[in-house]
Amino acid sequence: MRLHLLALLAKEPAHGYELKQALEQTFGAAYPSPNIGQIYVTLARLEKDGLVRAVDVEQSNRPNKKVYYLTATGREALTTWVEEPTEGPRVRDEFYMKLVLAPLTGIADRMALISRQRRHYLGLMRELNEVMERSESTVARLLVEGAMLHLQADLDWLERCQEELC
Repeated sequence: MRLHLLALLAKEPAHGYELKQALEQTFGAAYPSPNIGQIYVTLARLEKDGLVRAVDVEQSNRPNKKVYYLTATGREALTTWVEEPTEGPRVRDEFYMKLVLAPLTGIADRMALISRQRRHYLGLMRELNEVMERSESTVARLLVEGAMLHLQADLDWLERCQEELC
């Protein structure tokens, strides 16, 4: 979430609640935004790391609010994040480790593991379909569609595992 907040602050300075609203407006239900406490804890850490600076803004009849600004160091960190490729395929897949190792111990059957994982993925797919139906923004729909495509690939891969290992 650190870099997500830096990206929003690169657009314009904001206080924590505005950042929460921006996340919600941008991604909708496709990417549930963190609670406000998490946002302020993250902003405090970003400030401690010199990536943002906070300025107290006086408000009439209300307590001061902190408005956060991106620092030059924060912009450098954001630029590095944007320019670096994102993590590639998962070679160390946790489920695959279970699938290969658990049967060796006698505590699990491969077919049972595959069936359980398939049910889990199908449940996630149903949830994503519901989110897709409620999503109004193109940004949110694309995020959900990407997750659904990954899930479909995982389901296809489970079929291959079943063919080869069971």
